[in-house]
Amino acid sequence: MSKFQKKRGAASPEVSTASLPDIIFMLLFFFMVVTVLRDSELKLNVKTPTASQLTKLQEKSLVNYLYIGKPKEKFQEIYGTSPRLQLGDKFATVADIPLFLEKHKIKVPENKRNKITSSLRIDGTVTMGIVQDVKIALRKANQLKVNYSAKPMAK
Repeated sequence: MSKFQKKRGAASPEVSTASLPDIIFMLLFFFMVVTVLRDSELKLNVKTPTASQLTKLQEKSLVNYLYIGKPKEKFQEIYGTSPRLQLGDKFATVADIPLFLEKHKIKVPENKRNKITSSLRIDGTVTMGIVQDVKIALRKANQLKVNYSAKPMAK
């Protein structure tokens, strides 16, 4: 007879799930803090042109976007098919640009206000008339740093 007997049919111990809710809540809070929600819905068809030499904007918080293009199909009944200007979430006119810029300046710390850039995202089929009007309004509002958004060329 042996002194030690083998245990037969011994099951492995169950995994403790007591800390599982804590882990899930930590992950939930992590993703809530890290996720950036889109702050504006694009109501225009904007297909930016391609370019060969591009530079990336460094601080996205210092950029305000002005979209110029034809309204999407669901908005064409109301706004027509001619090119329009979109500032933030809504359609606007060229006269609304100074107020839009001031609202953005208020959100930026005072020492970084001179680094604010206006990025024009313009559809490639838009004529230069509305673009010229926007550029003149930006100049009158003393917004002299202007960027034209483009996609990189396919290699």
